Amino acid sequence: MPKIHVLPRHVAELIAAGEVVERPSSVVKELMENSIDAGASALTLEIRRGGITYIRITDNGCGIAREDAPTAFVSHATSKIRREEDLNGIGTLGFRGEALASIAAVARVELLTRTQEEPVGTRLCVEGGEQTLLDDAGCPQGTTLIVRDLFYNTPARMKFLKKDVSEANAVAGVVDRVALSHPEVSVRFIRDGKEALLTPGDGQLISAIYAVYGKDFAVGLLPVEYELNGVRISGFAAKPLAARPNRTMQLFFLNGRLVKSRTAMAALEEAYRNAIMVGKFPACVMHLHVPNETVDVNVHPAKIEVRFANEKRIFDAVYYAVKNTIQQNDPRPHVELNKLDAPVEAARPPAPEQITLPKKKDDFWGRETAASYIGKNRPQQRLASPVSDYAAGEEPDTVAAALQKCRAEAPVEVHPPEKKGESALREQPEPAPSLAPQAEIAREMAAPAREAQASEPVAPVAREEERSVTEPQPQKEAPPFRVLGEAFRTYIVVESGKDLLLIDKHAAHERMLYEQLRSEAGQAERQLLLVPVAVTLSKEEYAAVLQNLELLREAGFEAEDFGAGTVLVRACPMALAQEDIQALVQELAGYLLVNRRELIPEKLDWLYHNVACRAAIKGGAQTSPYERERFVEKLLLQDEIRYCPHGRPVMVVLSQAELEKQFGRMQ
Repeated sequence: MPKIHVLPRHVAELIAAGEVVERPSSVVKELMENSIDAGASALTLEIRRGGITYIRITDNGCGIAREDAPTAFVSHATSKIRREEDLNGIGTLGFRGEALASIAAVARVELLTRTQEEPVGTRLCVEGGEQTLLDDAGCPQGTTLIVRDLFYNTPARMKFLKKDVSEANAVAGVVDRVALSHPEVSVRFIRDGKEALLTPGDGQLISAIYAVYGKDFAVGLLPVEYELNGVRISGFAAKPLAARPNRTMQLFFLNGRLVKSRTAMAALEEAYRNAIMVGKFPACVMHLHVPNETVDVNVHPAKIEVRFANEKRIFDAVYYAVKNTIQQNDPRPHVELNKLDAPVEAARPPAPEQITLPKKKDDFWGRETAASYIGKNRPQQRLASPVSDYAAGEEPDTVAAALQKCRAEAPVEVHPPEKKGESALREQPEPAPSLAPQAEIAREMAAPAREAQASEPVAPVAREEERSVTEPQPQKEAPPFRVLGEAFRTYIVVESGKDLLLIDKHAAHERMLYEQLRSEAGQAERQLLLVPVAVTLSKEEYAAVLQNLELLREAGFEAEDFGAGTVLVRACPMALAQEDIQALVQELAGYLLVNRRELIPEKLDWLYHNVACRAAIKGGAQTSPYERERFVEKLLLQDEIRYCPHGRPVMVVLSQAELEKQFGRMQ
């Protein structure tokens, strides 16, 4: 039976440090919170190599007295609380007294500090939890803490750290949130010798948002000010049109502390119900102010989880604050009707005069036929484009016959779509033939062949086995079909043999694009953007994208680092519309952040899903008869397409027998 013994002090400190110090960003968070608790109005943070080798933070707070400096590095030593009752109303960011002791146990720490009453400052050095130096030093009022060689004595923790860029971006994310939590504090962030952030410290939250996330994010926000049942809400919520594809921009601060509250998130999204699209999420930077005694922050060592004494009060305050803000800024016009004291009899309008219009020769649907129009307005002219000539109406019989004849004699080459939406299904065909006699068409088609035959020497007759190799394989033909129309601008109705097909054009087009991207696997055709698209992300999403630039390139994107949490997209897949790039990159960034440990093939598969879904034509988009016919033909040529990437069927088949049973024609 193993004997129970007490762990050495050094080992116990390393275990305790593992709960507090996870990576350089954890160190930065604890030190910045200490500076704010010390009453600093300005602080400067500098890191090198992602904070692994060097972290320096300087503030103008109250400082630490000489006699208290060594005690500050002792476990459970703090100036924030003194007795048990203080835990019921914690008003500071730190209170456990574990941060400095944990940091000093796994790094080399140097402290420079001076209070207002002291003539000289204090310099204290701690290495591996052991004090090595205590001396006088010249320094201004405040505190400077330098952390070198993080995890130098714990190699097991060192090997789990990420690349310097990733760790630096994680630190930048912490700095951003601290700057937003306390806009009255001027925050300066220096990263590898370059200034990455500077907030004015004027106490205005919108100024901090501008400095952290930029103008594009700030202009899409609405101010929120509300108070209910002792809960005061202040900050900003995103406009419904500025909703994002994930929740990474939902920031809640409770009494100046960043928290994750399911209650507040649920209230926020409930307030946006029916105001944003399904699958979109609102963004916010919101401060919640409650009495300290009504919330418990001593739940988790990271101090990001809290418990409320009354969850319903928090929900109601957030919900009504955001709901009122959305309604007050609703751009839709409101009409008010004035009440009249007595009903007023409206004057009767004069009886309309009967006007007889001259009759014209119309087709069955009451529209002039294409043949008569062409004969009357453009005699002896070729149709420039079948789409431009009859895209607005039904396809005339004469044009349909000509197209069928042209399709049988000369197959049309299919090009990838150039635009999204209505034109995403449109593929540029060869020039349509004129309505000339068949002999003229045949003569025009045979002319290039005769010229080529005359210019090339006659080759000897190949052997039978050689002919079988060199002869082109016959092209696969779609089964006979007839497009009957379109229901609800979403479902194409097709008659094929003795079956009636109802095709979901979005689901089918999405699967086509998905299969095309998979087949191209790293060689997807992309289009260069005339104006690159700048996408602003959170620092964590930004780091995830930079780690997977090669992955995005295989999916058809050309992106590069633009600095300060912004990615510049210079190229995108051919089928993707430019207006979808920003939202798609934000969605991909959120996915890569959450699932960064997945295998690359799985990542690519998910990328293809998202690109195809964004690029596919949407339900409700108007399409012409020609587009529908070409689309159905291409779909029926691909027998393997039966479901979209999300698992929904692309078509529903109703047989003639089933229809006749429904109408009682057969038993």
